[in-house]
Amino acid sequence: MTMGVDPRDLSDEDLIRELRHLHETRSDTLFHGSDDALEHHTSRMQELEREYLERYPDRQVDPERLREGARQRSA
Repeated sequence: MTMGVDPRDLSDEDLIRELRHLHETRSDTLFHGSDDALEHHTSRMQELEREYLERYPDRQVDPERLREGARQRSA
């Protein structure tokens, strides 16, 4: 259910900008948006995230974001 530009047609810069914007507006949509708005927001976010992961399968992962990193913080 692509609404807007197909994520495959976005430049890398545009894809990242769209992802950042969706993540910025997520909580407002969750707390105050209609059910339809939340469903659309979720669908679009998933489309863009899938495209990002396809383009960057070897993205840099912060070791602090892994279980081992969490264990080291709590020790």
